[in-house]
Amino acid sequence: MNGTLLLLVGVCAIAGALVLVGVQITAATTGSARVSRRLAHIEAIWGRTATDVTDTDHEELPPVLERLRALAARLSPGTTLAALEHRLDLAGNPSRWTTDRVVAFKGIGLLALAPIGALYGLGSALTVVAYALVGAVVGFFLPDVLVHNAAVKRQALMSKELADVLDMLTVCVEAGLGFDAAVSQVARNTSGPLSVEFSRMLQEMQLGKSRVEALRALSGRTTVDAVHTFASSLIQASELGIPTARVLHEQAGEIRVKRRQAAEEKAQKVPVKILFPLLLCIFPALFIIIIGPAGIEIYDSLIAG
Repeated sequence: MNGTLLLLVGVCAIAGALVLVGVQITAATTGSARVSRRLAHIEAIWGRTATDVTDTDHEELPPVLERLRALAARLSPGTTLAALEHRLDLAGNPSRWTTDRVVAFKGIGLLALAPIGALYGLGSALTVVAYALVGAVVGFFLPDVLVHNAAVKRQALMSKELADVLDMLTVCVEAGLGFDAAVSQVARNTSGPLSVEFSRMLQEMQLGKSRVEALRALSGRTTVDAVHTFASSLIQASELGIPTARVLHEQAGEIRVKRRQAAEEKAQKVPVKILFPLLLCIFPALFIIIIGPAGIEIYDSLIAG
């Protein structure tokens, strides 16, 4: 048993070393090659219209990671890459988290955790195969879980800071700034996911997108209902000629009311959530402390005596 445990620890260490080597190889290839790719991408954006820019080219990866990416891509459904790209947009496109790299690490997880699961299930051929399949599945879907977790956290931050950002945006517009200038001020003077999204929206408008298209793209990069409502309200205001300041003022007030209602709803759920920990963890300990000595005395007097 101790030998199997030591073997399992050694395999885990080897798998971790392989992952670190893959990360280092990926980082090493992102020097001058990354600069040249970014320059080529910028030239492509400015040299062609927005409709001509395509995302069909894959990122240049080392041969080992490229093979792992191809393996994971073959095992994934046809719509997986598009869904993964959308989840990366929801997560804010973290540094070095490109679609190709995430798919490559899905392949690394597949090949790294499958032998670990097989070693854990040593004993019979059936358990070896079963645990190897479980390890392969866990390693294959672990990068998806990490991306999803990052996206959920980022969307929660966007929901929390939306009301404050809308207040600042409303003040800027009511002070006489245009909508684009107000968005620029908010993006420059705030921090957080919404600031990044506003900066991206401004860049898209500078590259030729209309305000309506940029707002629709902003709405597509989030799952927060309040942001969807904000974007759709501004789109309708632009199309119908409604003053933007009045729309922003109404949206800011409505979002604050919804946030207060959401906080009250969470507060009302607290007693129900506390009930089960009380019944399962705290009350048994209290009963043992309070009734335990009396039970011992009753046992000594009636049974033992």
